[in-house]
Amino acid sequence: MKIESLTEKTGHLAWCALIALHMARLDGAVRSVSQENIFLIRWLSTALKQHRFPREVAPDIHWLLKQGRRLGARSELHDKLDYLWRTCNGILLEQNDLFRLTYAIETAKQMDFSFHHLNDREWSGCRVLAGNTTADAIYLSRTSLDVSFNDDGQQIAPLFVRLTGNTARLEQILNRYGWCTENCLDNPIPFLYRLVVPAPLSQ
Repeated sequence: MKIESLTEKTGHLAWCALIALHMARLDGAVRSVSQENIFLIRWLSTALKQHRFPREVAPDIHWLLKQGRRLGARSELHDKLDYLWRTCNGILLEQNDLFRLTYAIETAKQMDFSFHHLNDREWSGCRVLAGNTTADAIYLSRTSLDVSFNDDGQQIAPLFVRLTGNTARLEQILNRYGWCTENCLDNPIPFLYRLVVPAPLSQ
């Protein structure tokens, strides 16, 4: 019996939501963007209350509901679900490493992670993290970014970042895009992680 991965479970959630929306459009129940947003919020709320999907995907449902309720029609829930489906079904994994990293960061930003692109002085300084060690944030070294990829966007060296806040959630996002995180516990730089692409993806 096959055991589904978190990526497959999330992809199944997105697929079911998209199919439900498609059927509602065919039935004439959804005719506008605002109606689309209301339908998806209700569908996701019902799915959460009735435990239709594995508990591992509950954070995805909560995030989608938060976006839909806070932004209304501007939340573009359909696009986010389509984005999740494409990601979880390997379509984006066919892209190069740098492209997938960019997508991962953009996804994290949509999930309220802040992103900081630091020069050498900012990276080596301690003030950048002062008082913000619990905030959901990504700190990326420009120098590390420059030397970590070749002209084709393939990773050629480990990429060093500082991650704070809900790092487990961020690791899930990165994993979806074919990236692995390694905590550099032996390094004096606080909250330092190494981002690498598994060999089968980068070759």
